[in-house]
Amino acid sequence: MNEQPLIYLDNAATSFPKPESVYTAIDHYNRHVGAPIGRGAYHKSIALQSDIDLCRKLAAELLGAARPEEIAFTFNGTDSLNTIIHGVLKPGDHVVTSDVEHNSVLRPLQTLKERWGLESTFIPANESGVVEAAAFREAIRDNTRLIILNHASNVTGSIQPVNDVGEIARNAGVLFLVDAAQTAGHLPINVSQMPVDFLACPGHKGLLGPLGTGLIYLRAELAEQVNSFRQGGTGTRSEEETQPETLPDKFESGNHNAPGLIGLKASLEYLQERGISTIREHEQESTARLIEGLRDLPGFDLPGPSQLEGRVGVISLINQMVEPQVLASILDENFGIQTRAGLHCAPRIHRAIQSLDFGGTLRLSPGPFTTMSQIETAISAMHELADSFHF
Repeated sequence: MNEQPLIYLDNAATSFPKPESVYTAIDHYNRHVGAPIGRGAYHKSIALQSDIDLCRKLAAELLGAARPEEIAFTFNGTDSLNTIIHGVLKPGDHVVTSDVEHNSVLRPLQTLKERWGLESTFIPANESGVVEAAAFREAIRDNTRLIILNHASNVTGSIQPVNDVGEIARNAGVLFLVDAAQTAGHLPINVSQMPVDFLACPGHKGLLGPLGTGLIYLRAELAEQVNSFRQGGTGTRSEEETQPETLPDKFESGNHNAPGLIGLKASLEYLQERGISTIREHEQESTARLIEGLRDLPGFDLPGPSQLEGRVGVISLINQMVEPQVLASILDENFGIQTRAGLHCAPRIHRAIQSLDFGGTLRLSPGPFTTMSQIETAISAMHELADSFHF
């Protein structure tokens, strides 16, 4: 490998680096606090609970929730999605979702299909990776309980028409779950002004927090319609054998990932200070330059929306001659550029963009700390790589 700093372009998987304040907060907790959340009456535990309350408040403000209790902490985006999917659905239900979805949606649905016959309808995506909102209206049945839609694809970066689909769901009396794994922290989100019932996201991607953290937004009036995914200690109402029904305790059994949430609090403070619009502008500049530099790369196709406003900072490249894993390995070993290769846990979208037979795509995803110099280095490396294969 050349003696040069590594260039990290896998922010769609997890953001890196984190704000410096995140590292400091986690280190301080591990070295000087160490207490569990909501389990003690001593000073450090009480102070920690105040920090977690603030974390919840910051998350509610970022997502536009009406009250902090509508935010429940989870362990990642997959945990968030599973909590709602398993908590809402029951035998006899029908789900409408799409080919854009991640395995964090596809596999729970398949599990429920095998377990008790859940019926699902998948709305196709076009070659740019975008679904048609009207197709959801046509797919709704009398027993449709839930519509699930990815806010933005982790393969093509395509932003989906969640507001239009949400209006269709609300008018039909169907619950609506949005997977915001690729948009929370990247795009302005205001759930109080969106026709959204549930929103799930990890803390470690666009929110810039540590791994092992996640969030659910759940409209308070819908809490009784969602069964608890897990049951156990909450630090409240311990004399009762049944799970509390109050938010957020209903969905927060067991000890929290305290160092993770302390780090998430620091990252949410950073996002509040820097501003989502500023981060969005920076990522659009990075994405625009990548697309400009790679659009005509010999031997490669670049799927996804043509307009920058229709996508987040996720760029996929398809090559029909060389597997993406080989390309990613060369970029890492020869240029110090870290990318992601394969199906990205979203197999159905690869059929839509015709990359499934070629092993998926090579994905580049800049983040809020990616510099334009790093973008230029990545573009140059991709052209050198293409020349070496004589595409």
